[in-house]
Amino acid sequence: MADCIFCSIVSGDIPATRVYEDERTLAFADTNPQAPTHLLVVPKEHFTDIADVSRDPEVSAAYLAGIRAVAEQERLHDFRVVFNTGADVGQTVFHLHAHLLAGRPMGWPPG
Repeated sequence: MADCIFCSIVSGDIPATRVYEDERTLAFADTNPQAPTHLLVVPKEHFTDIADVSRDPEVSAAYLAGIRAVAEQERLHDFRVVFNTGADVGQTVFHLHAHLLAGRPMGWPPG
């Protein structure tokens, strides 16, 4: 998608601090971190949100495996994964992305 910032990061047109990459997944540092570790994990293929990707079980499974691989690579034992779906809950980039957060205590419900 030409106007999608995350598609542009995936293609290399926009630089990012990449920390993990496989055939279907890319993880990079969030530019506005909310925890000592705050990575964004995106599928390389454009999906709007978690509801959109759930229509494709193969891609969904590969994406979840990619998130797990990032956590393992970063040696994260305790971490939070957040998906926002829709503008009313804070989604600002409409390319599926997981916020992988770690390195500080996190309460529930999130604030």
